[in-house]
Order: sequence, then C-alpha cells, then structure tokens
Amino acid sequence: MNALTQTSFSFLGQTGVYHGKVRDVYFLGQNLLCMVATDRISAFDVILPEGIPYKGQILNQIAAKFLRDTADIVPNWLLATPDPMVSVGLRCEGYPVEMIVRGYLCGSAWRAYNSGVREICGVRLPDGMRENEAFPTPIITPTTKAEIGTHDEDISCEEIIARGLVPADEYAQIEQYALALFRRGQEIAAKHGLILVDTKYEFGKYNGKILLMDEVHTPDSSRYFYADGYEERFRNGEPQRQLSKEFVREWLMSEGFQGKEGQTVPAMTPAIVAGITDRYIELYEHITGEKFEKSESLSPAAAFAGASTASASTSPLTPAALAARIESNVSAYLKTI
Repeated sequence: MNALTQTSFSFLGQTGVYHGKVRDVYFLGQNLLCMVATDRISAFDVILPEGIPYKGQILNQIAAKFLRDTADIVPNWLLATPDPMVSVGLRCEGYPVEMIVRGYLCGSAWRAYNSGVREICGVRLPDGMRENEAFPTPIITPTTKAEIGTHDEDISCEEIIARGLVPADEYAQIEQYALALFRRGQEIAAKHGLILVDTKYEFGKYNGKILLMDEVHTPDSSRYFYADGYEERFRNGEPQRQLSKEFVREWLMSEGFQGKEGQTVPAMTPAIVAGITDRYIELYEHITGEKFEKSESLSPAAAFAGASTASASTSPLTPAALAARIESNVSAYLKTI
C-alpha cells in the first residue's frame, strides 16, 4: 500500500522524537515540535496493520483549518503547515487528560448506557434515553491520556482535581474552552449539512498560558452525523448516517475484534483500505466544503506558504517518496525561522 506508516527523520535542531498511535512528533530545540500525521490508523487503542493512503494529509489539513478557525476562542500551538502531512508549532506541556465533549448519546457512551450504566465520568445520565438522542446540553466526559500500549481511562472532574492532574482553576478554564470550541464546531458543521456529535480536545501550557493542542474536529477525534434524515432515523430507531471513524470500529466488531487480549485484527484487504480512504475524503469535503486535492508533489515554497493543492497526478506516492517530500518541505521551512 502506498501509505506512510513509519517515519525516521533528522530535522535541523532535532532533540528527540515520540512515535504515537497515528502521529510522529519530532522535538526541535526547546520550544518547537514538528508533528507528522502518518497514514496509520488505530481503533480500540490498537494500531491496525495497514495504513490508509491520504489519511495523514486529510487529518493534518482539517486540523490546521479548524485550529485557524477557532483561534479567536482559545490560542493554539500551530505555527505553520510546511507539508500537507506536517504541522509545526509550539511545544506545550500537555495536561494528562483529554476533554471529551458529547452532544449525543452514541458510541461507547451508548454501549455503556445500554448495559445499565447511568453515570459516566461523574456525569449522571437520565433514564429513558435512546441511542443517538441529543443531550439537553453537551456534557464533558474526560479521560486520562494513555501511554503507548495502555488504554485511556474514564475519569471525573473531581478525580482530576483530587489527583492533582490539573489545578481546579485551570480545569474550569479548559472546560469552558472545550464547550465553546464544541459550539463553534457544531455551527460550522451545520453550515455543511452535518451534526458534530462528539469530539475530543487536548490542552497544555506554554510560558504559563493555556493553549489548545493537537488536532481539532478531524474524523479521528470527532463523530459527525448527516443532518438530513437525522430526525426521521431517530424516530424510527434506525442507525444514523455518519462520518467518523466509528464505521471502522463497527467493521472490526462485526469481525469479532474489540481490542481485547487474545483477539486478532481481521485482514484489511485492498478494498477495505480503499473504502476507508474514500470515507475520509468524503468527510473532508463535507466538513470543509472544499474538494480534496491529493498531494502527490508539492514544492517546499508552495507548501509553507499555505498551499494544500497538488499536481494533477492521481497515483499515490510511495512511502519513500512521501518521506522525501516531507523532509524537503520541512527542512526548507526550518531554514526560514
């Protein structure tokens, strides 16, 4: 598959590297980092065996767009996107929690609710709710930020503060930021015929100031429903048409895999991989209102000037060619700062 799943760069000023589930983070000096959005895909906290062509580009471009579109709500870490798969920004000290904002009862929350659970992360849920039903107001269900090989764990606001993970006043601030970002995300989604159902945000501090980190409103971090037909499907108890990574989890569950010990990831055929790419492109075009341009070749100058389009070529670059392009583009950018 022509997908970039592994990276090994040596950038100017590089002091270290962290390989995450889907992103590889290169530390530059004391204050900067270079985040490479690879084509890896994860589900149930497991990295799947096949990469998804163009996924890294899609995630990086959506995240960059929304970081710029929400900078009036909360400052963020992003400085530049020197390559379609790369963002460079400020190196923050991240809080060890992720802020999950939910507008609807679905996914893992529904599975827990349907099993009888009525309290998630300290938030009490009313009886009688149905799958995909909107909460009266969005709720926040935080999780701890897991290390590689471990699972995120649900945690309440009270536990976060009691364990000293986030000071009480700073937690109150990031909670306000998270809800404001979610409202903005819902407004933008509505303009394109979508419903932002739930999402996650990560925050950190840089020079004592709280910043929004990582990705925002991408299909890896968010779930979207199509607005058209939502009410009818909900009334009839039918599954919602959605754009998110949930379809990957649903496929895995249908094949008997939920990330549990002893389970084997099902084979990812070329047709499965191509279908996942198509779904990611579909979300990109719906949420941005723009046609997705596959970046097969892009000059360094065009890249860090903000361009996201590419040549007319329709053949995916090999992993080696993608890596060479990224190294060239990032190196050219770093020489300008």
